[in-house]
Amino acid sequence: MKRVHLFISGKVQGVFFRAYTCERAEIYGIKGWVKNLPDGRVEAIGEGDEELLREWIKDLWKGPPGARVDNIEEIWEEYKGEFKKFEIRYF
Repeated sequence: MKRVHLFISGKVQGVFFRAYTCERAEIYGIKGWVKNLPDGRVEAIGEGDEELLREWIKDLWKGPPGARVDNIEEIWEEYKGEFKKFEIRYF
């Protein structure tokens, strides 16, 4: 099990990117959260099987219709097991 901290840039706010991220995480059994940042990026943390996390990131590069992902910064961390589900955060 691994943990990845993501910073996603491009046209990723106002295009249902957080909902897409949450939906794809649930498909892969990933737990964590996603939120918008004031600078226009989206931040997410996911925990789960490393291969499934990598598949999730591939999906995030595609994004929902209307989104354009320019970059995903990946910071791989040790698994902490602190989440019970995947959620959208609004703060």
